[in-house]
Amino acid sequence: MPKSSVSSLNVLVKSAIGGNRRAIAKLMSLVENDPKARVKILSQIYWKMNRARIVGITGPPGCGKSTLIGQLAKRYRDSGHTVGVVAVDPSSHLTGGALLGDRVRMGELASDPKIFIRSMATRGHFGGIAQATEDVVHVLDAVGTDYVIVETAGAGQSDVDVKNFVHTTVVVTAPGLGDEIQALKAGIMEIGDIFVVNKADIEGADRTAQQILSMTMMSEPGNGWRPRVMKTVATNGDGVEGLAEAVNQHARFLEEHGHELESNNNCVVAVLEASRRYFNDVILGQMVLTRKFEYVTKRVAARSLDPYSAAQLLLHSYLKKRQKRV
Repeated sequence: MPKSSVSSLNVLVKSAIGGNRRAIAKLMSLVENDPKARVKILSQIYWKMNRARIVGITGPPGCGKSTLIGQLAKRYRDSGHTVGVVAVDPSSHLTGGALLGDRVRMGELASDPKIFIRSMATRGHFGGIAQATEDVVHVLDAVGTDYVIVETAGAGQSDVDVKNFVHTTVVVTAPGLGDEIQALKAGIMEIGDIFVVNKADIEGADRTAQQILSMTMMSEPGNGWRPRVMKTVATNGDGVEGLAEAVNQHARFLEEHGHELESNNNCVVAVLEASRRYFNDVILGQMVLTRKFEYVTKRVAARSLDPYSAAQLLLHSYLKKRQKRV
């Protein structure tokens, strides 16, 4: 990256940390779309991170996640906190952007200067989040946001990746979705710290809550936290105050039991993931531009070389050139 670009990036980071909303939005766009800038930005803001409380909201389509998030964000603002919302939506097949990128269901929050809403498209990434979701969360954390709420794409049972980088995972369902409990099985039931039966004014809410409670009682919690089961009506805010308190209770539990301090495993995962992303975003891009890449791909096309040996040759050639530069 040219020195002038590095200098302007430093100014942008400083401005974002100072609270400039345009600069924050620009940093998010860069970490999402510019692999080289992403590495520079995340390296600089790393020392400002780990101050926000990060809450993941997941669950099947139609359960009212966006409305519930809007109400939760209001509660945090009423308490004087700053809030970031990262909403991940399925990608449009035509544009590649987020299908609900305007976040019409959270529109009333957009005018609050202390609430920052960011929409992201999955861009084909599985697990209910986009590849750069965690990076965007890191930006919001580094600029001093008190609470960051991450909404998954709501694709169903596969929305479990959010658990990897949030403090508290809230799994939302609602009565009337067919077999509500079946919709929560196979993975998503295992990640919940708090379960919410939304639309609790609909018939069957008590039965659904009882079924979820029974399922949570069947297994012993790994870290000692027994998942909470709650009922809400997001359209009028009923039960949202209790949800906010449950999130705070979980935060206190983690702090009191030292779970957030025992971060060796988290650091291993973070370094491995950073290595993978750096290789894919930076090194692989450099390798593709070499004559060696063109040579080995032609050999693979001619069936005189297999792709696996070609990959080894490329990596060996790249490392050899790096050693010469050193």
